[in-house]
Amino acid sequence: MPPIRVHAPEATTVAMVVFTGDGGDVAGPPRPLTREGDEWVGDVPTGTIYGLVADGEGSRFDASKVLVDPRSTRVWFPAGHDRRLATRPGVGNVGRGPLAVALPVPPARPARRSTRPPVVYEAHVRNLTRLVGGDASGTYRAFVDQLPRLDALGVTAIELLPVHQTDPQEGSYWGYMPLCFGAVHAQYAAGDDPAAELAALVAAAHELDIEVWLDVVVNHTTEVDAAGPTYHLRGLDDAMYRRRGDGSYIETTGCGNDVDADHPAAQDLVVWSLDRLADLGVDGFRFDLAAVLSRSPSMMSRLEAWAGTRDVRTIAEAWDAAGGYQVGRTWPGTGWMQWNDRFRDDVRSFLRADDGSAALMEQRVQGSPDLFDAPGDSINYLSCHDGFTLYDVFAYDAKHNGANGHGNRDGADDNRSWNCGWEGDDGAPDTVLALRRRQLRNAWCLLAMSHGVPMVAAGDEHGRTQGGNNNAYNQDNTTSWIDYARRDEFADLEHFVTGLLALRARHAVLTQPEWWGDALTFLDRRGVDGSTAGPSIGWSVGDLCVLANAWWHPTEFALPPGSWTMAVDTNQADLLDPPTPVDASAYVVGPRSVVILTR
Repeated sequence: MPPIRVHAPEATTVAMVVFTGDGGDVAGPPRPLTREGDEWVGDVPTGTIYGLVADGEGSRFDASKVLVDPRSTRVWFPAGHDRRLATRPGVGNVGRGPLAVALPVPPARPARRSTRPPVVYEAHVRNLTRLVGGDASGTYRAFVDQLPRLDALGVTAIELLPVHQTDPQEGSYWGYMPLCFGAVHAQYAAGDDPAAELAALVAAAHELDIEVWLDVVVNHTTEVDAAGPTYHLRGLDDAMYRRRGDGSYIETTGCGNDVDADHPAAQDLVVWSLDRLADLGVDGFRFDLAAVLSRSPSMMSRLEAWAGTRDVRTIAEAWDAAGGYQVGRTWPGTGWMQWNDRFRDDVRSFLRADDGSAALMEQRVQGSPDLFDAPGDSINYLSCHDGFTLYDVFAYDAKHNGANGHGNRDGADDNRSWNCGWEGDDGAPDTVLALRRRQLRNAWCLLAMSHGVPMVAAGDEHGRTQGGNNNAYNQDNTTSWIDYARRDEFADLEHFVTGLLALRARHAVLTQPEWWGDALTFLDRRGVDGSTAGPSIGWSVGDLCVLANAWWHPTEFALPPGSWTMAVDTNQADLLDPPTPVDASAYVVGPRSVVILTR
């Protein structure tokens, strides 16, 4: 029988309540657990649906509440589940709240690193598959069917948005409000075993030499602030959240509570949960708002030791929601990759021809040596789940978040976007639409030809749009779901991206672990009339030469000696096949265009 081990040091009693098969009715009297130090232990038959009732002095104990075991690996929601009841002290929620399903820990599956350098594809399970058709749409099983397409595109690592079990009545959609860290989200499963389906997805990716990373949220829970539900930690040991002297919560996540990363039991829960997810064969973990965790040196030490033992990658979103920012060398960890938001901001600024942006680009294209100790530490991206899609960067000057229900006050205001002269798609002239497509190709070129690890957001390979919504966290609808009819409309872009990523894969200099150093040359440039060039940058390294002109006038670039051929001109919808010889000491690049030369 699977053991139960519950951390509740201030409790005077903790009991297990067993429920009938549908979780709606109690199957017998509470079964007291046995105290062992700060923990309460017992056993439960496999497959049993159960909850916990804890009582004690002070803190936030509420013996009227049936709690879910925070170490459950599968959560059951009774038909009468009601989040509101869990927010009302002293009001019972028997058969109305989330419950645990007792399951043994399955045999661990090993991680498997790709034999290829990482090209990361960030995707939401339901977004990617909701509109593919068939009975399994929106599930892990449907995601498996997308893997051959992603492999052909050039993807070598998939980063899934959180798949922790969430509360379906909480209201958000992306998955960043976890209920149980180690339980797999059942609503993305086609059958009744979500962990097995996720493991099958990972195994199928490994067959194609693709890694799978998970975005994990272990810095807060769906219990949110003091007005939120009492589901588990709040009713067992509220000290696992950061609190002020008066008992109020400290929060830097924007979600109402912070897990106390210094708390030994919180560390145990986090590492235990990561183990359960790693057991499914997962290859890497991206830590949401990782600066919340990095406040604790002991938590960092435990995470790094754990990752070394499990041979998995660790990736940091090295900031929090309250101004904490540690991107680059200020990040206190060792062996981590980091999301590089400076790459996103500086390349977007360059593409809209901001003054001074070319100087910043000199750092970004070589892996940001001003920030990192090695180019492989930098995950370069131009878009992700949070913010504008890549297409919308070139289609909207302002966010359009009215559907989110916050009066368009939510979401970032600084998007570094430019709509190419027309806000949105409705009525946009053909000249604007053509420029947007060229800007998309320009953006893809700068991402693919930069040193570091490229990451793309699902759908950006075929012009996905959210209609200018840059915070679609609660949009489980066509705003978020990938529109495969649009994929047909932008088939030329996906073909271009496929060729571009293949070009990247052929040039090892773009993925070498060492800095380019003296092998890198920045090229002279000027206006065709001899004037000082506007925002533009050209560089040569190894057998590649990239000429990027963000200016609205043609720009002439001096070429390095040698025989060059042109592989890409973003004025063309596809890569040049065969490449065109360039027999000159200088080359003029048209307005808002990128040219890639090889030799």
